[in-house]
Amino acid sequence: MRVHAPFLTGLFEASKQATGAVLLVCIALMLLVVGGCASKPATPQWQTRTASAMALSEAAYLDGQERIAQQSLQQAREEVSRTASVVELARLELRQCALQIASLDWQPCSAYLTLPQDGVTPQLQAYHRYLGGAMLDTAERALLPPAQRQVATIVETSDAALQALRAIDEPLSRLLGVAVLMRRSGAPDPALIALAVETASHEGWRRPLLAWLLLQQRQATIAGDSALANEAASRIHILQSGGCCMPAPSLALPTDTSHVH
Repeated sequence: MRVHAPFLTGLFEASKQATGAVLLVCIALMLLVVGGCASKPATPQWQTRTASAMALSEAAYLDGQERIAQQSLQQAREEVSRTASVVELARLELRQCALQIASLDWQPCSAYLTLPQDGVTPQLQAYHRYLGGAMLDTAERALLPPAQRQVATIVETSDAALQALRAIDEPLSRLLGVAVLMRRSGAPDPALIALAVETASHEGWRRPLLAWLLLQQRQATIAGDSALANEAASRIHILQSGGCCMPAPSLALPTDTSHVH
């Protein structure tokens, strides 16, 4: 069968037109995607700077570097103050308060309490009550961060309670859960303390680790568990000495854990 040249030429031109149409569609889709990304609102600079300052403050606090922690926290406060938002400032102060409670520093959240409470959301009010060791009702528990909701239902230490705490993936949230449960139950349970020590040690958080080890040593001494008391004392020495022979940076921590009982 003989194919005429005009037929082949037409077929070639049709193929080129189809290919061109596909390319135009692809380019149009790419422009839509790029345009969609470009139209996404940029994160406000105060949020970026606040997040950076808080990350530095938290890392320094957990490492016991008090001066850097306080400087960075104040920087974060100044950034948030640009918004004149009570809610944003309350959120920042409760975040700092949670950090302190996880490290067994159970002072009142004084900076949060200076804020006008009628401007604070129910979620933050419930979180403040939770940090203070209060028992929350069902509606309040639903307002908590997801990681703390299960802990808020626990009244006393048990195998189920320990399992729930171990199930919290984020280490700082787990450490906070342990501290809040112990505060609420009023009993420094050895298993809770061991979990807190394990968590802080795994993360290398010098400040909370020292606080929990001091508590562990004290409670073991009271219980007559000399082996555990000596083990805690040895770990405290390693932590404070910086290893074998090197002097460690001083930790701005009270060594008295008698408020925990």
